[in-house]
Amino acid sequence: MNAAPDFHLPVPERSMRHLPPLWVRKLRVGLALALAATVLALVFGLYARPDFMLQMANQLWSCF
Repeated sequence: MNAAPDFHLPVPERSMRHLPPLWVRKLRVGLALALAATVLALVFGLYARPDFMLQMANQLWSCF
């Protein structure tokens, strides 16, 4: 009476098959890090200009 079911589950595919190659993943990480470093350098450069920061503070304060 307790026989095994008559259906078969499909063999799961390897999850690594859908990932891009290792060099593509490393390239993406490298580009993301380079972009983040560039943005941080630009923000630091803006903080080094007091006149720009004063202008931004005045614009922000004028909203209130």
